[in-house]
Amino acid sequence: MRFPLAMVYCVIAAGLVTAGAVYAQDALTPQKVAAGVYAFIGEPGEIAVANRGFVANSGFVIGSSGVVVIDTGSSYRHGRRMLEAIARTTDKPVKLVILTHAVQEFLFGSAAFEELGIPIIAHRETAKLMQARCEHCLARLKAVLGSELEGTRLVLPRRLIDATTNIDTGGRRLQLVYLGWASTPGDLAVIDLETRVLFAGGMVSMGSIPDIRDSDFEGWQRALQQLTQLHPARVVPGHGPVADAGAITETATYLDALDRVVKDLYAQSSSLLESVEKAALPAYHDWALYGVTQRQNALHRYLQLELQELGADPRSTAMPER
Repeated sequence: MRFPLAMVYCVIAAGLVTAGAVYAQDALTPQKVAAGVYAFIGEPGEIAVANRGFVANSGFVIGSSGVVVIDTGSSYRHGRRMLEAIARTTDKPVKLVILTHAVQEFLFGSAAFEELGIPIIAHRETAKLMQARCEHCLARLKAVLGSELEGTRLVLPRRLIDATTNIDTGGRRLQLVYLGWASTPGDLAVIDLETRVLFAGGMVSMGSIPDIRDSDFEGWQRALQQLTQLHPARVVPGHGPVADAGAITETATYLDALDRVVKDLYAQSSSLLESVEKAALPAYHDWALYGVTQRQNALHRYLQLELQELGADPRSTAMPER
């Protein structure tokens, strides 16, 4: 049974939903990106108690008869806060949730939507990756966030797609864009065809070092070139502030810089550990997560190059869990 968000909000506000306390200071404030398009912008940095895991972006699009949500955050409580914020913005019901990719800070809020009977859609490869490792991710997340994860559980999407798909849900036409294995095997970008706002998911990161561990590196570079051809008016990256189409170029430029520095070191027969130490990119020192993720990226790119030289699939360097 589908409930209007206004009713959901009233029930939550009255304290009748018991799975996890909701406090006034927990309220999320959506950023208006365009007419009927809103984003929740996470804090830069790693998941921590101080930010309650709110480090990734998500959003929603309001149509004439309903709402489509893109990504759900890192916990059940966060999903509930999203529902509250949507209810304060519109009285139209949420009709659909889209998960853009299988990374923990984007998907563990889904239980808040699933318990209201709201369908969840993702690429088939995203569902496979979630099933393979997200229980492990959740256990690790609970070790960091503790009670903030109360009520959080893995919810697998039941509606699966295999290719770029156009949908008309809630009176809003959206295109779910699949460009192959990029930052993860099942990466989707979502473009609102009315406003040309692009929710880029894991493929675009603005001011925060993107993580390449699950990537098809060359596939990601190709996907970014194809995203620019969509000519988005605004881009909501997976991490970082809302920007113009330059955010896509920023991510591509970082990947190109990482590729050059690691390939140069590899060509010089530098060892893996030496390459990790030397693969500095001073132009990105101010980006969030540089101190940790840049070193990890150098390691993964080096291993990918080794596997390519051996004729093996370089995507096998993907980590089994986050």
